[in-house]
Amino acid sequence: MAKTDKINELYERRKQLELGGGLDKQEQRRQAGKMTARERIETLLDAGSFVELDSFVETRSTDFGMQSKKIPGDGVITGYGTIDGRPVCLASQDFTVIGGSLGEAHAKKIVKVMDMAMKMGVPFISINDSGGARIHEGIHALSGYADIFLRNTLASGVIPQISVIMGPCAGGACYSPAITDFIFMVEKQGQMYITGNEVVKAVTGEDVTLEELGGAQVHNSVSGVAHFNCSSEKECINDIKTLLSLLPDNNLSDTPSYQVTDDLNRIAEDMINIIPDESNKAYNMMEIITRVVDNGFFFEVQKHFAKNIIVGFGRINGSTIGIVANQPNVMAGALDVNSSDKAARFVRFCDCFNIPLVTFTDVPAFLPGVGQEHSGIIRHGAKLLYAFAEATVPKINIIVRKAYGGAYIAMNSKTLGADVVYAWPTAEIAVMGAEGAANIIFRKEIAEASDPIAKRKEKIEEYRTKFSNPYVAAAGGYVDDVIDPAHTRSRIASALEMLRSKRENRPAKKHGNIPL
Repeated sequence: MAKTDKINELYERRKQLELGGGLDKQEQRRQAGKMTARERIETLLDAGSFVELDSFVETRSTDFGMQSKKIPGDGVITGYGTIDGRPVCLASQDFTVIGGSLGEAHAKKIVKVMDMAMKMGVPFISINDSGGARIHEGIHALSGYADIFLRNTLASGVIPQISVIMGPCAGGACYSPAITDFIFMVEKQGQMYITGNEVVKAVTGEDVTLEELGGAQVHNSVSGVAHFNCSSEKECINDIKTLLSLLPDNNLSDTPSYQVTDDLNRIAEDMINIIPDESNKAYNMMEIITRVVDNGFFFEVQKHFAKNIIVGFGRINGSTIGIVANQPNVMAGALDVNSSDKAARFVRFCDCFNIPLVTFTDVPAFLPGVGQEHSGIIRHGAKLLYAFAEATVPKINIIVRKAYGGAYIAMNSKTLGADVVYAWPTAEIAVMGAEGAANIIFRKEIAEASDPIAKRKEKIEEYRTKFSNPYVAAAGGYVDDVIDPAHTRSRIASALEMLRSKRENRPAKKHGNIPL
């Protein structure tokens, strides 16, 4: 065969590769409003930057008619490229090829590119669209999942790992995304479930659709498995790009720094007006956050789950910060099982990747009730305590209003390890609210008074005057300064600049035992 013929053969083979499972199947996906596996890669990466690896790999299996189903690529496209000029490695499953099912060769392709991401120190993105393990290959397919799970675990805290659910993700396949840092799901398209609806009906008698069982809405608002709910594939890809713009390449590199167009000394005169005069009235903590960060930009994580706490990324002076804030608009901002889990995991991610943490505290308590106690609020709340105490990144806490009891300690308090704690004049730092404290401390006086209602009001005000203010805490050194809310942005920026050289050593150990 002549050299030119060999070159022509190469291009012909590549042309066949691009067809995946066939033009008809690709067109069916487009008609359903879905991109093909390659189109997803092309949309996500910088134009012309993708370099494919293992494009000619195919299954070795010949059982159950697999000999006739051998297709180069084996149902997954792997390689590397750039997003906004920054390198990433990725894998995109192709549902048109044997349903995107994972077999031995399919898994090895993913494992190889994951290993490359670790060596290069770059983010790994996995686009999931698969019917699950390839039953035809038995234990070889299951072993492939184990190989991937192992890499996910070893890469955790070393490189950012992002999972994108743009189709089915069933059975054991779910556990790879679950180990990764962030999960994006596309509405009415991405689904995650351990057992399908037919099995559920057969075992439990529950009649449920796949969307109701494991759709994007469910995992973003009910289970908390996912972090982002996207209305379309294009929106999903844009959100991935935004997230990556806020993250470092690995745990030894810095987050990207952007030119600041927002005055660091900008004064927000209306900040104090956000807090209601009555301490039991709600307000939206997002109004405070967006006034503090650069240009009002805040990228919220898990916005539909455990809404009583807010977590996400913003920038101060062009650099990424992680924000954790109570949301008084929901459950008065109290901490419960789900919000403790949500915040603890976010805190640990930020600590892994050297992202400073800023906390806005307005918390009345850990949520009381039999349901919470029986659900393990002690264990779950301890996760948040553990996460903040363990974190060695710069930690700043702004006490906006309520800071009561153990919940205050859990929200990045000074004694738990916060580097800088500022309080607004509206801060109420105490073991509990004035009403509850007065009922306990002055119970006898109130009961014996000629007018118990008036006496109770008097004692509530007495307790509030003595303890429900920031100055007692400031006198004890538990608050570094009481600040004008209008200057919150500049004070945070100054503290972050001071903390840039922070070094904190911890006892030598293999790892701690977080109360999972």
